[in-house]
Amino acid sequence: MKRKTIKYYSTNLNSPEVSFSEALLKGLAPDGGLYLPDSLPIISTRELGSYPCKEYSEIAYNILNKIIGNEIDKEELSKLCADAYNFEIPLEKIYDRKYIMRLDQGPTASFKDFAARMMSRLMQHFLSHKNQHVTILTATSGDTGSAVANAFYGLNNIKVVILFPAEEVTLMQRKQMTTLQDNISVLAINGKFDDCQRMVKMAFLDPALSDISLTSANSINIGRLLPQSVYYFYAYAKLATTTDEKVIFSVPSGNFGNLMGGLIAKKMGLPVKKFVISTNENDEVPEFLHTGKYKLITPSKNCISSAMNVGHPSNLARIVAFYGGVMDESGNVIKSPDLNQMREDLFAVSVNEEETKRTIDEAYRKYDLLLEPHGAVAWKGTKEYSSRNKNIRPAKPLYISLETAHPSKFPDALRQILKIEPPLAPSLLNLENKPEHFHSMENSYSLLKEFLIKYHK
Repeated sequence: MKRKTIKYYSTNLNSPEVSFSEALLKGLAPDGGLYLPDSLPIISTRELGSYPCKEYSEIAYNILNKIIGNEIDKEELSKLCADAYNFEIPLEKIYDRKYIMRLDQGPTASFKDFAARMMSRLMQHFLSHKNQHVTILTATSGDTGSAVANAFYGLNNIKVVILFPAEEVTLMQRKQMTTLQDNISVLAINGKFDDCQRMVKMAFLDPALSDISLTSANSINIGRLLPQSVYYFYAYAKLATTTDEKVIFSVPSGNFGNLMGGLIAKKMGLPVKKFVISTNENDEVPEFLHTGKYKLITPSKNCISSAMNVGHPSNLARIVAFYGGVMDESGNVIKSPDLNQMREDLFAVSVNEEETKRTIDEAYRKYDLLLEPHGAVAWKGTKEYSSRNKNIRPAKPLYISLETAHPSKFPDALRQILKIEPPLAPSLLNLENKPEHFHSMENSYSLLKEFLIKYHK
């Protein structure tokens, strides 16, 4: 039986449906919406039962092959997966059946490596076959920029321009972007992450830049989210006792791309009981779930879990769409989603600065568990949900909390809280001594536009 070809529609519902490769290379839909698949394949219980014996790259191939289908040769996709995923994914037991999934072993010590490495290989594949060139324009609150810079560095068909808030990334995060040159350009913006993201979206919709083939590599792009669904399947396969056991994931959430990867996995058949949405003090999504009213936080609050300092997450439009609603890019709810079902699937908690620091300290002293701020927010979410659901069945349910960056990317915070020097991730060795190259820019779209036009002359 021939498999149905998956098409991608805009969350604003005013753009034509496109193929996966078109959605990947466009990034943002022409109407300003975000692309979502019109359907998703189901991973059968039988196939899920085969995953415990497979390597991560094999699971990635099986899942992505079902989504992308005949748009790419199967052998080629298998090679791309094997090349992208050549590092470990530790699953660390803390106590009972509570685990940390460490997504920090890739080349930039961040979970963003899982998406960026696969995305870069897919983009280069489609572009080289079409003899096309694109410029990736992306905003980052920290780890996206470093992962994208490293994943796309040196690729012949792709230029990269990265915007980051000048005062809200760590030295290590910045240097992972700014010590590369070649096809990578980095702009330090005098503003917040939301300002960077707003300017990126304006550039995509600016007719004056129509001669520049712009696309995105942050979670605006559906090509970022589909690969992120894989590690949810992987963790479940390695830790669940049976294929009908339900799992609880705690996901540190800022722009909500990580959670969207999990929701995609759930829609494909992964047995998830609950997603714990763990945010820092930027609590606009928890408040939306609690009250049904969405209100942006402007400017976003500056917390030590810096990658989560997002006052209006782009991917909320996708989440709303998943639950039958419509939200535009400005955060206006055009059609209300099924809030009752959202509350059934999602448990939201906001973790303040003191709780984050206390969680880092307690985890280290009590369990010898070294967490950075984002992982600490997720671990606090796990504990919060667990304490409120003590009578949950089975008696010891499976919890998996996501650690999204290596602790050594946040040395100042850990020195202050734990009075220790975190062990350095291999990919960060000698990074501090490398020279930087970046441009400082005021928070002005006209200046960004001027830069892009000069950059492509």
